[in-house]
Amino acid sequence: MFEDDFGLEKFIVTASVTVSAPTAPALKQTQIIAIYGKGGIGKSFTLANLSYMMAQQGKKVLLIGCDPKSDTATLLFGGRACPTILGVSSEKKRAGDSVAIGDICFKRDGVFAMELGGPEVGRGCGGRGIIHGFELLEGLGFHEWDFDYVLLDFLGDVVCGGFGLPIARDLCQKVIIVGSNDLQSLYVANNVCSAVGYFTGLGGSVGVAGMVINKDDGTGEAQAFADAVGIPILATIPADDDIRRKSANYEIVGRPGDRWGALFEELAANVATAPPVKPKPLAHEELLNLFKGDAVGRHVILEPANAADMCDAAAVAKPSLEVVYDDV
Repeated sequence: MFEDDFGLEKFIVTASVTVSAPTAPALKQTQIIAIYGKGGIGKSFTLANLSYMMAQQGKKVLLIGCDPKSDTATLLFGGRACPTILGVSSEKKRAGDSVAIGDICFKRDGVFAMELGGPEVGRGCGGRGIIHGFELLEGLGFHEWDFDYVLLDFLGDVVCGGFGLPIARDLCQKVIIVGSNDLQSLYVANNVCSAVGYFTGLGGSVGVAGMVINKDDGTGEAQAFADAVGIPILATIPADDDIRRKSANYEIVGRPGDRWGALFEELAANVATAPPVKPKPLAHEELLNLFKGDAVGRHVILEPANAADMCDAAAVAKPSLEVVYDDV
């Protein structure tokens, strides 16, 4: 069982009871929203600017990075990296101390942010680290914190248990997907929709509020995907060099009155009001069919291999190493 593997049955039950997920627009004062997308698609960029805009609109916002790269808040803090919850916890444990809010949570212009962190390559399970991180947050009073929005940044490429925690255990009310007009990001988006559908079928109530199209080049595949699975587009962020350069310099572009301010004002409004819905995920061939032309291999015929194909035709048969005893 999931709970037995990680020893967190109490935490999971508390999360699913305290943070109920409605099938209509969330009525609970705190909206907990999980954002998923392929690595590198622009989740952190979108969330940093979205959270900043929400804060300027008078909302109290907590941004939690759940990506092992620990880069969700880097743009928000002008290129500064935050100490991670898991890293601080390990240091405090070795010193015999406990973790305090000021050790892991930092703020800028009304936005509060923290990073869960994760293991280095080959040194642990990122999903297990996420679950452990949320257990630590519960111990610090997570369910009693007073925020208008809690935004969770989750890597959508990874399918192990911890990364699906918000969907599997009703830890959030709704999911937002960040994608673009490329097959890999829409493959991840479709997987997230499949996960939502699966856990809804088991009695879960988390839905997809919609998609943000980032780096939009106008080719239309992301819009076609959203239409096909039945989710709205919450905002379209163009592939613009001004955005690229400012983001590379760790500048916030989602400021009221600035060139891109209206875009993030619209996104903030849509995120607040979009109801969670149950999407209709596509079969793999249907996903491929969103892309035009033969580039995705639609013209290739699958030719089955046989046992002879797997060996070198010129190979000489080798004698068996089996020891055979003569009958006595």
